[in-house]
Amino acid sequence: MADKKEPEVKEEEVQWYVVNTYSGHENRVKENLEKRVESMGIQDYLFRIVVAEEPEIEIKGGKQVEKMHNLFPGYLFVEMKMTNEAWYVIRNTPGVTGFIGSSGGGAKPFPVAPEEMESILRRIGKNDKNAAIDFKIGDRVKVLSGPFVGKIGRVIAMNDQTRIASVSIAMFAGREIPSDLEYTDLEKTEK
Repeated sequence: MADKKEPEVKEEEVQWYVVNTYSGHENRVKENLEKRVESMGIQDYLFRIVVAEEPEIEIKGGKQVEKMHNLFPGYLFVEMKMTNEAWYVIRNTPGVTGFIGSSGGGAKPFPVAPEEMESILRRIGKNDKNAAIDFKIGDRVKVLSGPFVGKIGRVIAMNDQTRIASVSIAMFAGREIPSDLEYTDLEKTEK
């Protein structure tokens, strides 16, 4: 029997995939998967498991309550090197119904496009590349995602606790419209 070598994982082999779960069970499946990664020793193939959630404020009984809102109910995102072992472990985790982009019959799924995953991670604040905010009140910013993508506006207020900035965006016939946008959806611009 041959000795088991430490696998060499090249960065280009590590990609994001979408896993389908029972709706409402995303966090439970994430926990199960994290435990299985540990117990089955596949940490060299499976890296991050993300449920795309963002905080949402609700008013209950006259009080503001923050709860997490799932952007993609029934799905979670897995950063992994697609090996037979890792694919098998994920598919056979309780609550997982399959991978998105797999045609069945043993066919492995297609990965998520890097720019799509970048946008999702930025929106939920899990993108290391945009952790630092380089703008302040009065600065001009470009909107990176959402309905105002590509628009330029001026920061008129910032809330560091919620990480939301009010941005005045010129819209209809030059009329300025204030919009609340997440810090991660904005980038300072000189235009």
